[in-house]
Amino acid sequence: MIIGVGIDVAEIDRFADALRRTPGLAERLFVADELTLPSGERRGIASLAARFAAKEALAKSLGAPGGLRWTDAEIVTEDSGRPRLTVRGTVAQRAAELGVRGWHVSLSHDAGVASAVVIAEG
Repeated sequence: MIIGVGIDVAEIDRFADALRRTPGLAERLFVADELTLPSGERRGIASLAARFAAKEALAKSLGAPGGLRWTDAEIVTEDSGRPRLTVRGTVAQRAAELGVRGWHVSLSHDAGVASAVVIAEG
C-alpha cells in the first residue's frame, strides 16, 4: 500500500549558489557519505541537488511535517548505481507513525534541473 508520494525539483545553478552563499549549508543538509564519492572526491553539484530534491520529496511523502532533520535521511548509492533511502531519528519516527515499511526513490538531473520522486510504502 502506498502511504505517500513526494516529488521535487531543484534548479542546479540556484542550489550551487545557495551552497556558495551559505557556509556550512552542505553539512546541515547532508551526511558526510552523501558529500563524497567512494573515491573520496567531492560529489558533483548536480548529484547533490538531486539528493536535496529527494529529501524534499521525502518530506512531502510524509505529509511535510515540521521538525524533520535533513541529516536523518540519507541517499545511499548501491554498487549497481541505484539510489536507496535510509532514515533514522526524526524521519524514522514520522515514518513509523504512518506505517511506512519501505521506500522507493528515483533521482534525475538534466538541462540544469535536478529532480526526485519518493514513494513511501506501507
